[in-house]
Amino acid sequence: MVGYKEWVGHRVEDMTHWFSDSERGTKMAIWNTAHNIGAGILPMIVFIGVALMGRWYGIFYLPAMCALVVAVFILICGRDVPQSVGLPPIEVYRNDYPASEVEHGLVDREKEMTAKQILFDYVLVNKNVWLMAIANVFVYCVRYGVLNWAPTYLTKVKHFSNWYSGLGFAFFELAAIPGTILIGWLSDKYFSGRRSPLGFFSMIIIALGIMMYWKSENQFVTILSLGIIGFMIYGPVMLIGVAALDLVPKKAGGTAAGFTGLFGYFFGTMGAEALMGYLVQYHGWDSGFILLLVSSLLAAILFLATWNIHNKGN
Repeated sequence: MVGYKEWVGHRVEDMTHWFSDSERGTKMAIWNTAHNIGAGILPMIVFIGVALMGRWYGIFYLPAMCALVVAVFILICGRDVPQSVGLPPIEVYRNDYPASEVEHGLVDREKEMTAKQILFDYVLVNKNVWLMAIANVFVYCVRYGVLNWAPTYLTKVKHFSNWYSGLGFAFFELAAIPGTILIGWLSDKYFSGRRSPLGFFSMIIIALGIMMYWKSENQFVTILSLGIIGFMIYGPVMLIGVAALDLVPKKAGGTAAGFTGLFGYFFGTMGAEALMGYLVQYHGWDSGFILLLVSSLLAAILFLATWNIHNKGN
């Protein structure tokens, strides 16, 4: 029989079909490191692109070619659901069924639903999905507030050299890879699939890291604090996406994850860019760091409010 790991689907909602509840945190954590691996290898790809083509436009062409090759590979090898390659549903394959009675056969997990049913019967009416979406706003505000403003802050305020500034930026991204995987694995292994406890602890540690980053005058401590923030911040980003999949039926997973992602990317990124930029320009960097700290604590509170949620039966 073909192994599951050989036929992993390529969309977020496919995660619910290919990985069961008890392993989903770990597998999505690995998948989520694409953020950081992509950011890490991009400078190398850009350099090679310019070198091969001899012109500045190589920075666009080679990344686009790489994306096209991967897209073709996924088009050929990707599969939507296990049943499309003759495999049983993942719960049957692993004998790993969700805890709630609703998911124990009383509702057909493979039942197709209309977009209207998914949105209005399972996503918009689910208060826990809303709480996760709002938490995502504050998590993204912290993520992009630190990431996007780090080069400016380190060079203009901390007076770091470009080399040290780049080192801090790289440390932020690279530390995220083991951090994300560890947090996802812990949520599966020791928290029985509950995502919020680790989200809460992560945001508290992030708040402490932001304080170090803000107040430290030492280059090593400043770069270390960026590593701590990077190590922890992508964990909550990933956990919210996994929780969204856990909270709704399999066929509604993509919509729920997209809903929480919309809040994060639109409102959270806007807060990190527009609001933080306004505060820094007119009220100084201290006000920007207060925004990051408040966002961290509000995200922690929302994780605390959803401490025990797991699956839509709870």
